[in-house]
Amino acid sequence: MVPSLVLCFSVLRGNVRQQFPTTGYGKSLHACSTSQSALRATPARIPPDHHRRFIMNFLLETLRVLLLSLWCTIESLIHLIIPRRKKSITGEVVLITGAGSGIGRLMAREFASHQTVLVLWDINQDGLKETATLARESGAARVYSYVCDCSSKTQVYGVADQVKREVGDVTILVNNAGIVTGKKFMDAPDSLIEKTMEVNSMAHFWTYKAFLPAMIANNHGHLVCIASSAGLIGVNGLADYCASKFAAVGFAESIGLELLAIGKSGVKTTIVCPYFINTGMFDGCQTKWPRLLPILDPEYAARKILNAVLTDQPVLLMPRSMYTITGLKYILSTKQGLLLGEYFGAFNMMDHFRGRTKKLE
Repeated sequence: MVPSLVLCFSVLRGNVRQQFPTTGYGKSLHACSTSQSALRATPARIPPDHHRRFIMNFLLETLRVLLLSLWCTIESLIHLIIPRRKKSITGEVVLITGAGSGIGRLMAREFASHQTVLVLWDINQDGLKETATLARESGAARVYSYVCDCSSKTQVYGVADQVKREVGDVTILVNNAGIVTGKKFMDAPDSLIEKTMEVNSMAHFWTYKAFLPAMIANNHGHLVCIASSAGLIGVNGLADYCASKFAAVGFAESIGLELLAIGKSGVKTTIVCPYFINTGMFDGCQTKWPRLLPILDPEYAARKILNAVLTDQPVLLMPRSMYTITGLKYILSTKQGLLLGEYFGAFNMMDHFRGRTKKLE
């Protein structure tokens, strides 16, 4: 590159000297050319040993990654036949947001069956009482209920401090609270868009800030992000909801990488991206191919989420066809992706939506 620059400057210098033979500008170009000539006379060279070491390190690192990738593939195939070992969560302190109804309530029941200490958050006090009763009947060691609006950072921090005083450190955090407007973007009031982002995304920031430090200090814990398949693929009529879930997925994934980077492998992360769950939140939504993309049974979804936690599964998509669909999104061209979206009914699934404006998942 330097010789090319020198050649350009030499040509330019010649042209300038012809037009302005006595100007200072021409002298400056001459000085510049002299400096470039000096650089050309003493080019910087990479020592041969350094170059060989670089090539060797590159080849060894590439080989290491290829071999480990092969082992990961073999391990995945093995676990298709032999289930992964499940860890014990007996006695763990499990906090579930949005526990007053729907999938949050069912997850509380599933975790309770493992004799955990349950901490339930919701804005619906009556719903909390019902979930707490169900959790006790299902075998929870202890159950604590707190009314908390997760869209409020002040409330999240305040109730979190109360939990630490009355219960202790949370070791499994399940961010489940969520709302959906179900409106086209231009029809959605600004206040509801903001609320959607606050509950579905920002609440995760505040709960992590509140409870993650203790997990890091002890190198023990589990962060569970209940996101959505709408956090992986955009859906017509769910612009604000998709944006909030995309944010939740990206945040949870990045936190997982931060934990690995600081050597806190004892703090696990699980990102859950289900298709629509039949909890009433998405009443009226239609699926074009029910056998391929069914509206999920909530009890099935709760069991799968618990199993993902017990086996330290980093990512859970439901149904399994979502793994293929999501992969195709990044492989196919844009036009092919739009055809795929039309095939799966992504443009019309919200046409008959009648779910509630505010409903906890």
